[in-house]
Amino acid sequence: MSYNPPLKDMLFVMNELANLQAVSALPGCEDATAETAEAVLEENAKFVSGVIAPLNHPGDKEPSFWHDGQVTTSKGFKEAFRQFAEAGWQGLQHPQEFGGQGLPKLVGTPCVEMLQGANMSYGLVALLSDGAIEALLTAGSDEQKATYLEPLVTGKWTGTMNLTEPQAGSDLAAVRTRAVPQGDGTYKIFGTKIFITWGEHDMTENIVHLVLARTPDAPPGVKGISLFIVPKFLVNADGSLGERNDAHCVSIEHKLGIKASPTAVLQFGDNGGAIGTLVGEENRGLEYMFIMMNAARFGVGIQGIGLAERAYQQAVAFAKDRVQSRDLAGSAGPVSIIHHPDVRRMLMSMRAQTEAARALAYVGAGFSDIAHYHPDADERAAHMAIYEYLVPVIKGWSTEMSENVTRDGVQVHGGMGFIEETGAAQHYRDAKILPIYEGTTAIQANDLVGRKTVRDGGKVAQHLIAQVRATATQLGELEGEHFAAIRAQLEKGAADLEAVVAFVLANVKSDVKAVFAGSVLYLKLAGVVLGGWQMGRAAIAAHKKLTEGSGDAAFYQAKIVTARFFADHILTQSAGLKSAIVDGHAGVLALSEDQF
Repeated sequence: MSYNPPLKDMLFVMNELANLQAVSALPGCEDATAETAEAVLEENAKFVSGVIAPLNHPGDKEPSFWHDGQVTTSKGFKEAFRQFAEAGWQGLQHPQEFGGQGLPKLVGTPCVEMLQGANMSYGLVALLSDGAIEALLTAGSDEQKATYLEPLVTGKWTGTMNLTEPQAGSDLAAVRTRAVPQGDGTYKIFGTKIFITWGEHDMTENIVHLVLARTPDAPPGVKGISLFIVPKFLVNADGSLGERNDAHCVSIEHKLGIKASPTAVLQFGDNGGAIGTLVGEENRGLEYMFIMMNAARFGVGIQGIGLAERAYQQAVAFAKDRVQSRDLAGSAGPVSIIHHPDVRRMLMSMRAQTEAARALAYVGAGFSDIAHYHPDADERAAHMAIYEYLVPVIKGWSTEMSENVTRDGVQVHGGMGFIEETGAAQHYRDAKILPIYEGTTAIQANDLVGRKTVRDGGKVAQHLIAQVRATATQLGELEGEHFAAIRAQLEKGAADLEAVVAFVLANVKSDVKAVFAGSVLYLKLAGVVLGGWQMGRAAIAAHKKLTEGSGDAAFYQAKIVTARFFADHILTQSAGLKSAIVDGHAGVLALSEDQF
């Protein structure tokens, strides 16, 4: 159950694909040199592998528990979070003026991956706090920032997001929680919120809840939702904690996975009303919450990558150790199962998908940094559009990928994978939540179609397809069958993605259900092709390193072979996905409701 952060691959992706050098040249990012990034990642790796990872399996066996309104976290979590906060890891990507380190997203993202790979249940508390911080940085008043940001950034307090209600899951138009103005700038909050990750715990002295609610005269639907800060303990003018707010945890859920992470049912206002303060303007709450949700969605994609990496590592270790059957080519006795072709196929599939998703996510992080720090407004806008297109792909495709990889991890273990003691089953169980929370894969796909493809007439999608084709052209300039094979499949993938984008744009108004019947497949196709694009770029960069004779030759050779595997086994799926999207909607919609 040990976890060894893949620092070599992380640094390769940051430097060769995500262009850390260009990010570090941006105003405000000057400290993010290659040397600094490597030092940060090495320290983070020591911390998460030594302190956080050992708590993963015990936390699954003895989860956090609720009693009389209080949640006691799994053994060791409280002490580990104190060390995490004191070392400054919570504030890695956040502004220095509020106690953070101010490093760019490209440097922070590998640290998030390591934390989530080490212990996803534990990592969720930091992930939700990151989202709350982003929302307050964007929409909070100066007073709210002064009160809440430093404690959140330094890990003194943690944050949550409160959207879901018993009758309002993904449909936030159905939110009923009420916010009644008191005439003094505060509101009293009444309602129930469910599925609140780390909504109650004993690791910090205060929890800052960001809550969606409606004011009495709010318009119906999502246009009438406002966002409020509702702390567990009220905060005095001097920053000290005051009385307990009327926000209470009435239970926590019993779940398939991430058992150590308490998922709370929170009740607001049973004893006169929970005191809250408005974030920004009334009726703009969903707009503000989307800031938090986008941060969380990217983070959940990174969770999928971290969990897949850990499942892969465990499967490789088991395959090297488990002796079973003779080698097909003939041997005197039984061999370790890594000698068997189908085990190799599964391990290569796990490896290739994880590396492709990591590369796409880190490149996305680099685009985000340019969108935030570049001095030219047009460059910022262009890169933000690309990043926003990639977020649903990173979230949706990477989390679906993690399910595939953790499933194969169990399969590599055979019968032992079905036994909880090996830990392979925990990864599989933990992975199931990833394509669900922070917006299901279908919701990500709806976003990709509606907001990210149709709204701009496919402009960003076409730009990315052009980049894919440019990489294919570069591959054609290199000698060797690996590069030729990658190029061939990349060109086919680009054509398939282009055809699907054209289908979406041509039919979304005339036959909207036909388009959305294939929306998840479109998201998967985008992930496969754009992931293949990054693997092609990785093969080119590795070839250059080998030609120069610099670095670890075995690592670079493996990069090229892994990219070839991705092209042969994953990119080849693009034709089937395209066919199902363009021609397969009739079968999706043909049956009547009574025929199911």
